[in-house]
Amino acid sequence: MAEHPPPVDDEATVFLPSGLRGPHWPTRDPDVSRRAYDEFAGQIVARPPASPVSAGRGAGAGSSLARSSGRMAVASAVSRVTGFVAKLLLAAVVGAGVVNDSFTVANTLPNIVFELLFGGVLASVVVPLLVRSHDDPDGGRAYTQRLITMALVLLAVGTAVAVAIAPLFTALYVDKSSATANPGLTTALAYLLLPQILFYGLFALLSAILNAQNVFGPPAWAPVLNNVVVTGTLVVFAVVPGELTLDPVHMSDPKLLVLGLGTTLGIVAQAVVLIPALLRTGFRFRWRWGFDPRIKEFGGLAAWILGYVVVSHVGFVITTRVLTGGNSGGVTAYSYASLLFQLPYGILGVSLLTALMPRMSRAAADGDTVSLVGDLSLASRMSTVLFVPISAVLAVVGTPIGIAIFTWGRGSLDDAERLGQTLAVSAVGLLPFALVMLQLRVFYAMKDARTPTLIMLVMTAVKIPLLLLCRGLLDGEHVVYGVMLVNGAGFVVGAVLGQVWLWVRLGHLRSKRSLRVGLITLSVSGLGVVAAVLAGRAVPASLGVIPGAWVKLPVQGLLGMAVPFGLLALLKLPEFTPVTRRVAGLRRRFAAR
Repeated sequence: MAEHPPPVDDEATVFLPSGLRGPHWPTRDPDVSRRAYDEFAGQIVARPPASPVSAGRGAGAGSSLARSSGRMAVASAVSRVTGFVAKLLLAAVVGAGVVNDSFTVANTLPNIVFELLFGGVLASVVVPLLVRSHDDPDGGRAYTQRLITMALVLLAVGTAVAVAIAPLFTALYVDKSSATANPGLTTALAYLLLPQILFYGLFALLSAILNAQNVFGPPAWAPVLNNVVVTGTLVVFAVVPGELTLDPVHMSDPKLLVLGLGTTLGIVAQAVVLIPALLRTGFRFRWRWGFDPRIKEFGGLAAWILGYVVVSHVGFVITTRVLTGGNSGGVTAYSYASLLFQLPYGILGVSLLTALMPRMSRAAADGDTVSLVGDLSLASRMSTVLFVPISAVLAVVGTPIGIAIFTWGRGSLDDAERLGQTLAVSAVGLLPFALVMLQLRVFYAMKDARTPTLIMLVMTAVKIPLLLLCRGLLDGEHVVYGVMLVNGAGFVVGAVLGQVWLWVRLGHLRSKRSLRVGLITLSVSGLGVVAAVLAGRAVPASLGVIPGAWVKLPVQGLLGMAVPFGLLALLKLPEFTPVTRRVAGLRRRFAAR
């Protein structure tokens, strides 16, 4: 057994020494080991360090999962908050009706085409391949240059083609039979927004290269710059005189140009700001043509990733058409609710997964199944103790959230209520969504891109008939609720299937321990729901709908979170210990001042 890490104060990070891998860990079940892997790795939630990771450091240079995930959690929180502010401002200046629906669909198209071209591959398999290329005599420089060359050519061609066929995208995603849709506005915005594809690709590629070198800060903070640019764009949009023309739509409309070009400029800034960070690592790009045998391996993985993206977007096409066939504002409600739904995951889950990916990739490359399963089990249990209480609270405060923050400017009370209720319905899918994302990273770390595609195929096969039932059985006002519920059901199916598949591949996954943690967390979360509901009923109706929502939101939210998290702290659940340690450290620091 390896020696224990040296003692440190409660405010510092307790982390796994980078050299502990493979045979250093006990071969017996770590869950019953006297000093299990999780007792080290469980200390991952800690304060960000005072200085960033030195450029170019590898995993063995003292960089820890705790420090990486801590920094990224802060960056992700700022990014999500600034992004949410931009979305709020969009709703305030254009409302939550047909204009917002058209912008939302058009602004989603660059992401879709990028994912089809390269996005899924960059996010999933490039980091493991780059980590392995560091063993090359040149540290993987030539391999990285070939990847960049191939990616830029593919992205440039794909962007040009996508802009040329923008009307076809509108015909695919917008149900023209609905009087609430505006295909003309969607197409006009698509012409201005589709050039983002190239810069989404550049951002993802540079992020993957930096992450493979354990440089996480700049990619985590870059989206904040994008959000600042978009926020400025919306301010300019609001002060430009006139109204956005809808019938007919004119490409020369100043408001249209400001909204489209300003949004695209944000993505350009997000990508370009990573170039200095890459240069600081010592990497220099040059066009490198020719064949590397590992590109064939990349191509095989990419083919399955492309299949994954295609299958997932078949489901997205059906989802969008069902939403645009309902009442106007359905796409907006779904989009905003999804944004709020993913906010906790974006702050807590993404930072953890991004930091875990290089470590899981190395464990998979070394055949270190014990460490790989340890990371999977740890992240699953921590996701449970964090996301189940949050889901429970969202189910209660979803409507107050919608009413309180989406009735500004041109936002109507009816639209805000529908958005809030959509958010409440979405809460059921938060933990399954987080588990699916984690499971996919484990498969990709093992260079298995086929299994995630097959899982997505099953999820989509379950979702599509249910989505069509929503359109057939629900009225236009309630279609978005059904769609969101179906979305959550799809993630439940994916999480269960992924767990079974990983059990077949890896063997013992410590499921008994995970189930125990889940039942405890579910019980205390139920008590939090009861407390939040009772608190909401105590708010007098005489306040009115909107003021009452502003009162309910903090009261129900804080009480609904305090009860389950307080009970988890009292129970001293090991998976929740990092949170309590961090809170205690902050309390001592505050008292010292």
